[in-house]
Amino acid sequence: MGRLSWVDDLRITPGPGAPRGLTVPAAELVEQFSRASGPGGQGVNTTDSRVQLSLDLATTTALDDVQRTRALAHLSSRLAGTVLTVDASEQRSQRQNRVAARERLAALLREAVVPPVPRRPTRRTQGSHRRRLQDKRERSELKQVRRPPRAD
Repeated sequence: MGRLSWVDDLRITPGPGAPRGLTVPAAELVEQFSRASGPGGQGVNTTDSRVQLSLDLATTTALDDVQRTRALAHLSSRLAGTVLTVDASEQRSQRQNRVAARERLAALLREAVVPPVPRRPTRRTQGSHRRRLQDKRERSELKQVRRPPRAD
């Protein structure tokens, strides 16, 4: 299994949570290559076209403390420790799989740093309030009918 790093930094476009965008230095990205299953004919057995791209969220300089906390919380189910790893093996070409893996990692990070939307408190509608009280009245009447007769 080969181990190389991509020559370009990973750039993430500006958006909520990252108004100036993010730039992950190439030195922080770890790429691993292995043989992929699936299409490719005889070339599948000879080329390492599957790409695993990893980034340690705890040590990356691309995120500030707030973004790091959001990303670790949002991606907790996908992390191995604090390392986020994405795979790409759909294409026959290693180069295309490298591009796909970088796009997936960028999309995950972009989504992970978005601040949560606060809940706007709402009130019940008058109709729902009326229906709830009517249902309570009907249920009360039903239970009164079921009671055994009083002995007076």
